[in-house]
Amino acid sequence: MENLLANRTLILFQGDSITDCGRSWDGPDSLGEGYVRILTIMLPEKYPEYEFKFINRGVSGDKVRDLVCRWDVDCISLQPDWLSILVGVNDTLITPITEFEEEYRTLLKRTTNELNSRVIMCEPFLLSVGNDVYREDLNPKIEVIRKLANEYAAVLVPLDKIFQEACSLEVPEYWAPDGVHPSPEGHALIAKSWIKYLDV
Repeated sequence: MENLLANRTLILFQGDSITDCGRSWDGPDSLGEGYVRILTIMLPEKYPEYEFKFINRGVSGDKVRDLVCRWDVDCISLQPDWLSILVGVNDTLITPITEFEEEYRTLLKRTTNELNSRVIMCEPFLLSVGNDVYREDLNPKIEVIRKLANEYAAVLVPLDKIFQEACSLEVPEYWAPDGVHPSPEGHALIAKSWIKYLDV
């Protein structure tokens, strides 16, 4: 990963409540209490020779179309070196698959056309806690994200696959009590996976 880092690297995290994780919207430097905050500790420890700046613009409840609406203010104007996106679970049973792809593609097209940013795309995930109907709707959206990651040469962090495998070690509730919002252990798993796939 070293050759992908500048001496000063601004990393912007975008998404929904999983990224937001209690950040103060009134405090532009607030990072929340989830995987973003964990990464602000892990990355400098692993790469002490680099200077990182972290920005969290996750908004609880957001769908992909909400990110599209605020992309000028919460992405383009911030000029990140790295952009990490984790969104999609709120689109389940709401956003038709064709609209989901079109809206996500809009984010990526604008980012690649208007910024010189490397993009990290994290799969939305759903743990099996009595939510099979949601799973049937989410799977095609995950496939769209995998396709777009390949098309736009983004780093893909396959969180859905990672969490499914983790559920063979601990019950789903250990990682996300409601199947969606991670526990502290779930957030730690996201952070470790984020760094792992950037290294790969």
